[in-house]
Amino acid sequence: MYDYLVVGAGLAGSVAARELTEAGKKCLVVEKRSHIGGNVYTRKIEGIDVHCYGAHIFHTDDTEVWAYVNRFAQFNRYTHMPLANYMGELYNLPFNMNTFHQMWGVATPEEAAAIIAQQRQAAGINHPRNLEEQAISLVGTDIYEKLIKGYTEKQWGRACRDLPVSIINRLPVRFTYDNNYFNSRFQGIPADGYTAMIERLLAGINVWLHTDYLEQRDMLRPLVTKVIYTGGIDAYFAYAFGPLEYRSIRLETETLDMENFQGNAVVNYTDRDTPYTRIIEHKHFNYGTQRKTVISREYSSEWQPGSEAFYPVNNEKNHMLYQRYADLALDERSTIFTGRLGLYRYLDMDAVVRQALDLCKEEMEK
Repeated sequence: MYDYLVVGAGLAGSVAARELTEAGKKCLVVEKRSHIGGNVYTRKIEGIDVHCYGAHIFHTDDTEVWAYVNRFAQFNRYTHMPLANYMGELYNLPFNMNTFHQMWGVATPEEAAAIIAQQRQAAGINHPRNLEEQAISLVGTDIYEKLIKGYTEKQWGRACRDLPVSIINRLPVRFTYDNNYFNSRFQGIPADGYTAMIERLLAGINVWLHTDYLEQRDMLRPLVTKVIYTGGIDAYFAYAFGPLEYRSIRLETETLDMENFQGNAVVNYTDRDTPYTRIIEHKHFNYGTQRKTVISREYSSEWQPGSEAFYPVNNEKNHMLYQRYADLALDERSTIFTGRLGLYRYLDMDAVVRQALDLCKEEMEK
């Protein structure tokens, strides 16, 4: 009945379904949740597009990907400039000359670099082996202790010394007065929300909600020639080698009878004692002028079966476990694993779109 069954109506699945449909293939999309969009799902509250699974800012240097998503959404000019709140002290993120001035009172890159070098030397770090040592090497001990350590350990549920260098390397460090969080050439958020963008991607395609592929595989599989699977690779194989580790998040969202709560879309709370990692004020993503505002406090937790998996814990233990599942996947000739969960990789949204486009191109060339 169908050429392709796409498992998951998130960004990866929606782009794949659109591309395959435009190539003349008949697709069915199944989604276990009650809505499309996956973790980029937004819904209207008081006229505000609320990011229901945490803040999502689309940014990329890939001109083809940027042109592609602009087919399905008009993006605003939002520039991500989060703040860090440490016990009531406010600092600019990412780490830049504003941060260094706020921390040390310095005004020039030379002064900032000298303090960082001094603190790195005092810590005795020559070849960073973990996130803690890499962070101190990049920005010094003061900034590490106030703005990185507490936030990161809340976010990942692990000591910084037990986390890989790669996590902190995602965060820009600049010796300029530039508060733009991303180095990407293109950046923005759909003016009418991500859900509207996903609706356009899936327009004319058969989508079944409340449909768990793994629970209904015996019924669904005979309907299709090939499967594109964007769920957890460990779940696909019934956790044969044990579950991979993920971090999950929980949002406490409330509507406030005021126009402006914190003056910024995202404020990170970097001390260890504040239980949440950040507060999102959603109206600031789209320069909202509504008379009310909606905020979400974000809490991080260890993933448990039944909760949503957000961030793969990419340490050596999980890398080895994932490889065992990837080896099993090679025998699944008619199933393609993709997306953040299918590949067990943290992927920015532009990378998800790029992988889906490339996957479909390869399929059409077979």
